[in-house]
Amino acid sequence: MNDIDSTPTPQGELALQTIAMPKDTNAEGDIFGGWLLSQMDLAGAIAAREVAGGRVATVAIEGMAFITPVHVGAVVSCYCDVIEIGRSSIRIVVEVWIDSPHDGEPIKVTEGEFIFVAIDDKRRTRTIKR
Repeated sequence: MNDIDSTPTPQGELALQTIAMPKDTNAEGDIFGGWLLSQMDLAGAIAAREVAGGRVATVAIEGMAFITPVHVGAVVSCYCDVIEIGRSSIRIVVEVWIDSPHDGEPIKVTEGEFIFVAIDDKRRTRTIKR
């Protein structure tokens, strides 16, 4: 947790970084929330796959709110913090931060809690080996 007087910084490990492109915009020229959500899901899956030691599937997304729009050209960074590992499930907080030439400093865009489950080759739930 950050000190109240400190500059906010991302929590967790950098899992995915990409650039927001014009093809991902809405009619207002901002990046679609759905595109951002898909990047978060990919980042969470990367982290969950590492924890699970193999294939995972997204089973739920909880509590997301968009703080600020993402502009074309912004570098979008997704940070993952594993907060719980169950028998077959992994709970991860994914934060999105942008570095935008318009804004000059990193800005938090959103965060959400993603739940993944470890699955086998037949797409059935499996136990996570620790």
